[in-house]
Amino acid sequence: MLPFRPAGGRTHGRARVLAAAFLVALLGTLLPALPAAPAQAAARTVAGGRLDWGIKSSFQSYVTGPIAQGSWTVNGGAATVGDSRFRFHSATGGYDPDSGALTAGFSGGVHFTGHRKPDGSYEMDLTISRPQVTVADGRGTLFADMTSKEKGTGRVTTAARVPLATLDLGGVDTRGGGTPIALTNVPAKLTAQGARAFAGYYTAGTRLDPVSLSADVRADRGQSPEPSPEATPSGDGDSAEGGDARRGTFTEAAVDWGVRRTFREYVTGAIAHGRWQLSDGAQDGGALFRFPRGKGTYDAEKGTLDADFTGKLHFTGENLDLTLTAVSVTVRDGRGTLAADVTHDGTTAGRTPLATFEAKRLTPEKGLIKLTEVPARLTADGAKAFGGLYREGTDMDPVSLAVAVDKKATLPALPDLGTDPGAAAADGKADGKQVEQAAAEQAAPTAPASTGSTRTVVLLVAAGVLLVAVAAFPVLRARRRRTAPSAPPQD
Repeated sequence: MLPFRPAGGRTHGRARVLAAAFLVALLGTLLPALPAAPAQAAARTVAGGRLDWGIKSSFQSYVTGPIAQGSWTVNGGAATVGDSRFRFHSATGGYDPDSGALTAGFSGGVHFTGHRKPDGSYEMDLTISRPQVTVADGRGTLFADMTSKEKGTGRVTTAARVPLATLDLGGVDTRGGGTPIALTNVPAKLTAQGARAFAGYYTAGTRLDPVSLSADVRADRGQSPEPSPEATPSGDGDSAEGGDARRGTFTEAAVDWGVRRTFREYVTGAIAHGRWQLSDGAQDGGALFRFPRGKGTYDAEKGTLDADFTGKLHFTGENLDLTLTAVSVTVRDGRGTLAADVTHDGTTAGRTPLATFEAKRLTPEKGLIKLTEVPARLTADGAKAFGGLYREGTDMDPVSLAVAVDKKATLPALPDLGTDPGAAAADGKADGKQVEQAAAEQAAPTAPASTGSTRTVVLLVAAGVLLVAVAAFPVLRARRRRTAPSAPPQD
């Protein structure tokens, strides 16, 4: 006899077939409804930008005040910008718009000195340079290279990439930014490592000045950016004088001069309420202005040079109207003179000598004659040009000169401040991530899920329950057979 099979077995078999068929149909309905996985945005390279930070305003006041009787200086192309903030430049790094991770390192530094001792050294000596901001998982950190003289002991320590401050992003979502990506007035607090590197003047957790930054990003990671005009070779061929770089003519040169830091601060400050404008090719390097396209002659053996540059620099403000054009540089007997046509309150004085500087060496190296950040002093005519604001002999900003005597040589690049996020927004061109910290302190509301998204979730849950049921059926059936009472013996 064939073994006995209850009719229920066929019923369960049909149920499994129907369940499987239903599952296939359900998945067929579900899968088209699922949105396609979004394409990952390409990681981007940070190339150009600025970081504005006062470090700690009260510390600046202490350094220059009656107790420390000290001073501070900027270096490496760092500049100052309103409200006692320092501007660092030439951002480099990376940005991932999917995760919001950002790394932006900047150039330039600030050197603080105070409490001068009888031997001319300083009890307080602190340098903060090359700040770098990282953002990851909603947390921000500001790193910097630090050199400091410990308070009390005088022990000097130098450390690279010290985590100096934590940045309170207030829940800011940095994902999805375009260019530039900007953070404005982000609160900062001193870390324990930063307190040690700060020579013990402050304790961990001390509130520092807020941090603002702007960084240009581009999607072509791994590809070199197009060379900027100031960093391109000056032409094809050999040296400017048939292979003799000791004397001849040149058609590519630039002179960099910031005029005077305190004058720039005066122009934009609470007294003059003014500004400056650059035109005719003049360029802004943050702490300096570049007058490009220099042409002229030189003789390295005699130590002479004559160069004329393009560019116009116009300062305006309350009781202020000063324009510098037709900038020129001459070198004779180891001394250089920077001159310009000066228009003051509508009156122009041509080729006015403004500042003098040392220029003892004009020997070309790698196709360039270079003078880098040479100290400069105001001339008597320069004092008149500035309306008596400064006396003759006043220290002015240093002068940097680069002359390409070989047409293959490359002029030094300017500090790269990147795109001004405020100007871009004013022009209606900003498509980057603009974050104001005041607004960021309020949590953004969560957008409600769409009907399609809700339906997808329900279908996913239903499919999951069905899968569990189908998978568990054979197990439950076997367990039922094992636990069922034995049938009575048949007679």
